[in-house]
Amino acid sequence: MDRKAKIYAVLFVLLIFGYIYLESTKKQPINWFPSYVSKHKIPFGTYVLNQELSNLFPSTKVETVNIPPYIYLQDSTRTGTYFFVDDALNFGDTEFFRLMEFVERGNDVFISTHGMNIDTLNFETERLVSKNLDEKVFFKQLNKSFKGREYSFDRPFINQIFTKIDTINTVILGITGYVNSEEERTEEGVNFVKRPYGKGNFYLHTFPEAFTNYNMLYETNHQHTANILSYLRDDIPILWDAYYKTGKSRITSPLQYLLGSKHLKWAYYMALIGVLFFIIFEGKRKQRSIPIIKPLKNQTLAFTQTISNMYFEKQEHKNIAEHKISYLLEYVRVKLNISTTKIDAEFYNNVAMRSGNTKEDVEKLFKFCDAIHLKNQITNEELIKLNTLIEKFKKTIQYGK
Repeated sequence: MDRKAKIYAVLFVLLIFGYIYLESTKKQPINWFPSYVSKHKIPFGTYVLNQELSNLFPSTKVETVNIPPYIYLQDSTRTGTYFFVDDALNFGDTEFFRLMEFVERGNDVFISTHGMNIDTLNFETERLVSKNLDEKVFFKQLNKSFKGREYSFDRPFINQIFTKIDTINTVILGITGYVNSEEERTEEGVNFVKRPYGKGNFYLHTFPEAFTNYNMLYETNHQHTANILSYLRDDIPILWDAYYKTGKSRITSPLQYLLGSKHLKWAYYMALIGVLFFIIFEGKRKQRSIPIIKPLKNQTLAFTQTISNMYFEKQEHKNIAEHKISYLLEYVRVKLNISTTKIDAEFYNNVAMRSGNTKEDVEKLFKFCDAIHLKNQITNEELIKLNTLIEKFKKTIQYGK
């Protein structure tokens, strides 16, 4: 390397390190992502609320639920107040019916999210829009114990209200709206209701930001949050939902862990830059001629011939059947998200509900698979029957009955 090239290399290295220094010392922007995760300390996380629940309910157990309600509530002995808070919640019909059964037994369900249309409880929502930019939002609890105190929120958000309510069976607990610069109300609607059902209650709330770190630390809004939570019972556990959350609550890859720490992130970047310099300066000096690599031959015909030999010449029906059963189990795991570790009555029920097949057809298919496992050899007719049952099972999932 001549003198001129060395000067350019040094300047390039100084430029890279200067850029790294500026990036590492630059003030990080505030992350306004609406995660609603109890471990997140960003403005729209729920770390503060999760820490304060033990103070608000000192004699109440708070349990974190990391699985879907449909699975968690399979145990009919569960009791508590199931607490949901997220930017958006979409329950399936079957899952919501299980929540209704949970409430009917004498438990409560608290749901705070932007907008919810629940036909079974006769609720519909729509967005409440401000007419002027200078208007500000207000929130008010109707319980006389709260003395008509109103609270505000200074961040942009989707303000939803209930437009359809079963007035006979529903108790209105809170309202929201807008006031102009002259303190006159221009828009108003219901945003917090209680709906008794069976022996328990549904609490439906359309302002989930009330439970975020930012709102609870903004002026006196923590009192507004406490007023909402005062409707929760203290004689049963609080079941904190950690499954339906917009943000991730755990690290899902090593790279995410590296990039999540500022120091590890820049160490990672510097390592990549070092590898790049090694390739540029060392690789060029020791570069060898690149050998010509012949492309791989198309082995499709040979593969087809091998399979045909197994079937027609060697009559290995059992081997073919075992492969088809393995592919079927993989299909169930990937397509239906159901574990195949244990094949029992619960497995039959789950597969039937998610695939659209009847329980009898599912049980017939997998019991036939078990019968094949136990045999040393199977006939051509048994292999054809297995293939027919599997294809019928898959077609029901793809096209319905």
